[in-house]
Amino acid sequence: MATIENLKIAVLMGGPGSEREVSLASGKAVFAALQAEGLDVVAVDVTEAKLDLPEGTGLAVNVIHGTFGEDGQLQRLLEEQGMPYTGAGSASSELAFDKVESKKVFVEKNVPTPLCEIVNCKEGVSFPEMSLPYVVKPPREGSSVGVHIVKTQEEAEAALNDAAQYGDEVLVEQFVEGKELTVGVLDGEAFPIVHIVPRSGFYDITNKYPWMTGEGGTDYFCPADLSPEVTAAVQKAAVDAYQALGVEVYARVDVLLDADENPYVLEANTIPGMTESSLLPKSAQEAGYAFGALCKKIGEISLATPR
Repeated sequence: MATIENLKIAVLMGGPGSEREVSLASGKAVFAALQAEGLDVVAVDVTEAKLDLPEGTGLAVNVIHGTFGEDGQLQRLLEEQGMPYTGAGSASSELAFDKVESKKVFVEKNVPTPLCEIVNCKEGVSFPEMSLPYVVKPPREGSSVGVHIVKTQEEAEAALNDAAQYGDEVLVEQFVEGKELTVGVLDGEAFPIVHIVPRSGFYDITNKYPWMTGEGGTDYFCPADLSPEVTAAVQKAAVDAYQALGVEVYARVDVLLDADENPYVLEANTIPGMTESSLLPKSAQEAGYAFGALCKKIGEISLATPR
């Protein structure tokens, strides 16, 4: 059986979607980390929704966030070529990326999650029956693209119009006020919890990536200051979500904790940010994995995962 040490590794980054710049940052960090581990690595900037691997590639490390890389398309192309790759498979990637379909699974499998409604905005803005406040989300975008917390009817119209740019269906979710948490999961095991504290507003693209937008910012606390009982409940909810979606290898699961310390799973990210300062590496570091060791471990688990 091939081991990661004797394979040529292609780190796929960029992609054609709205998260291209973030993916390039993740990809460069993973490339440098694997190279520092002494592995044979080549960087591949993917600009279109097609697959073109360097000759001799034995493992594709997928660090393409969002469209094409995280939604099952790239995974399908890799599977057709019989090429080993990192992370979740095509079916679980597609399911986890679709907030509507994953929400249905959470409800079916009793994973705690906020109530929701789907509205169709194909013929113009369609308002939900849910009472304000609520959260408006495009079902198939990542990095909080098109996400709005809505507290007035005027805000609702603008938010629904914005989200509808990304597709006819819009997800409207019950607003849960509380702590924003995220949990890394590697091979079914939960990492220490990260508490996300935006300096203003909510954890949108501006606060996630101040280096990209030039404004905003967020403070992170890991491990989160929670009781052992609450910590266990949040980690269980994250692992339950990961397993309910059938995710392989690793993911980062976003969770809200309300004032009564009840966890609500929002989504599972199957290609989470992978710079050294990203949230999955932060929690992995707390669990004892240096960044390079984490990247290598993801590759090793992926090689042993049937496709």
